[in-house]
Amino acid sequence: MSQGPILIFDNSALQSLNPDEAAWLDNFFLTNITPLFFIETLADLEKEVHAGRTAEDVVGNLALKTPDMQSSPGVHHQRLIGVDLRGEERVVLDGRIPRAGGKVVKLDGKSGVMFLRTEEEEALYRWQRHEFLDLERQVAKTWRRALSNVDHSDMYEFFQQWFRYGKPKTLAEVKALADGCIDGPDQEASFRFGLTLLGALQAPQAEILARWQKAGRPLIRQFAPYFHYVYSVDLFFNLAVAANQISRVRPAGKADNKVDIAYLYYLPFCQVFTSCDNLHERVVPLFLRNDQSFVKGPDLKADLRKLDEHYSALPEEVKRTGFHKFADCPPEDTSFLVTRLWDQHLPAWRKLKAEKKEPDQSKHKRLVEHLNRIEREAESSDPSARLSVEETEYIQIVRHVTRKKGKWDRFGPDVK
Repeated sequence: MSQGPILIFDNSALQSLNPDEAAWLDNFFLTNITPLFFIETLADLEKEVHAGRTAEDVVGNLALKTPDMQSSPGVHHQRLIGVDLRGEERVVLDGRIPRAGGKVVKLDGKSGVMFLRTEEEEALYRWQRHEFLDLERQVAKTWRRALSNVDHSDMYEFFQQWFRYGKPKTLAEVKALADGCIDGPDQEASFRFGLTLLGALQAPQAEILARWQKAGRPLIRQFAPYFHYVYSVDLFFNLAVAANQISRVRPAGKADNKVDIAYLYYLPFCQVFTSCDNLHERVVPLFLRNDQSFVKGPDLKADLRKLDEHYSALPEEVKRTGFHKFADCPPEDTSFLVTRLWDQHLPAWRKLKAEKKEPDQSKHKRLVEHLNRIEREAESSDPSARLSVEETEYIQIVRHVTRKKGKWDRFGPDVK
């Protein structure tokens, strides 16, 4: 079974875990690794470290804890905004992870999609071995310098003018003001301002507005739902800073608050969001759908530690069989937070567990052979080709997976 609810973590949440706890995070959640996490991790190459550790040690250790067995790198929000505004394909905001890089292939007359390892996945694999490219080091320097020189003064002054009836006194009031402004009666003015706020270029703006007018000038939230969502995050942040509800001063030893807020761009693509960051704790619940959860990083860490103790108590002969045999779903005991999250977001898992049958080894062998054939023999079609869900007969995702994470050998002897 495994996989579990789709989860997004920020840098602080993963840093708080030890390798054993990280192994259970990877086992019980399908993780959406945001582009921002990769960028923040890379920026750590330029951080000052203490206690005899090097920046390479810090990044390498974090890379080792990063989920690799059940993870999927998400698509950058700017690319998704472009797709959404141009109407190239529908950006779904129901928790599913948008993933790029799939190529349509054919084998034995059947069409499918193969996802090869992304550049980010290859980078993480190298970082685990403390191998860093010169280009990555330069990017790290640039990113760290950018984080140190953020100045919100102009935006602070500009958005002060929006408080004609007094400053909002809570973040919830800021959210209501932002939503009211975006969804107001003058949708064209709101649309133009949003395109400018998010940095759309002049030429695409004209094309996008022409497409919107041709569509009958619908509400922005209907025309481009993901653009509307990111617009609401950015407007909320600027209004919150202007209202002094979020500090415009960079906290000591931290990235600018705008970096933490940027994690919210990816919030629609998960069921569970976890962080140790105080700003996330205050803000994320305001943007959650009814079918989403925010989990404090320390609470999740405590439960993963509890799970580690639970499974560590099993007999050695059981533990040697691998996670897929003795921990393909969490304990049924609802004292575990992870179990409660499964109950909330995957309510059918207990029924599926009860109906689970022993795998047919001959079928399993044929499946493995077929997957190997896809990788070796499948022919790639037009690189721009796309398949609908109905046309897709198989999907294959190629990953680097470490056999051992922390003290755990995650795969039994029957898994090569």
